[in-house]
Amino acid sequence: MKLFTNEAVIEFMEDKMAVSGLAVFILFIALALAPSLFTYQNPYDLTQLFLENSFQAPNTNFVLGTDEQGRDIYSAIIYGLRISLYVGLVSTFISVIIGFSAGLISGYYGGWVDTLIMRVADIQLSFPSILIALIIMALWGAGIGKIIIAITLVNWVYYARTARGVVLLEKEKDYTQSAQALGMRNLKIIFGEIMPNTTAPIIVIATVRIANAIILEATLSFLGLGVPITEPSLGSLISNGYQVLFSGYWWTSVFPGIVLMVLVVSINLVGDRMRDIMNPRLKR
Repeated sequence: MKLFTNEAVIEFMEDKMAVSGLAVFILFIALALAPSLFTYQNPYDLTQLFLENSFQAPNTNFVLGTDEQGRDIYSAIIYGLRISLYVGLVSTFISVIIGFSAGLISGYYGGWVDTLIMRVADIQLSFPSILIALIIMALWGAGIGKIIIAITLVNWVYYARTARGVVLLEKEKDYTQSAQALGMRNLKIIFGEIMPNTTAPIIVIATVRIANAIILEATLSFLGLGVPITEPSLGSLISNGYQVLFSGYWWTSVFPGIVLMVLVVSINLVGDRMRDIMNPRLKR
């Protein structure tokens, strides 16, 4: 079943939880695109920070309180969303391109090409994703570009294996056989004929993997191996607050954690519904 048809959209809209998740995700994207419009402080402009405002509990002036630098937690969360979403979306996009292409080529050509790509994927899948990402970041150091590369190297295998499985079915169908009989070039058959019929499951997986990418970035930032302090994300905010969590300043870590949880849940709700639409047997 193809996504984004009228029937699929109507079916998606019937699930109130999925619609709510999509609405929350769109809201977070809007906040991340223009954080200055929704905040009253740039939390990383030192001229706007005053130490006398440090560690204030949630009040009318600072709705989610402040941290040790007098930085407004609400404003910091909005700015942190920008980095978390950017890393999650960009790394997923690059992972889809690499993994999808590798899976298409692997499934279509078979033979030693298939064996090579799939054995590399199997070896990578035998290690925990967080371990691979930790090793990469420990070797390369912190930085947004580096963490995007690390997450891409972790996630491409999921798209490659999925695409390969679909291609193995599609290349035996009549339209593929007809294209081969007409003498079309292999790459044109792969990317012009087969690829359009294999995008739906990739989109579903990508939706869920966005959430995983955001969690992985937050984990690395929490451990101090993700984005630098000058480029905040939800993970680094949670890490900063965790250091004083048991000193009574719970809001510095709890509120960023809640926002991260809501973001991930909203994405997963959308992904689960899209998966159910793709496979009616999975409908609850």
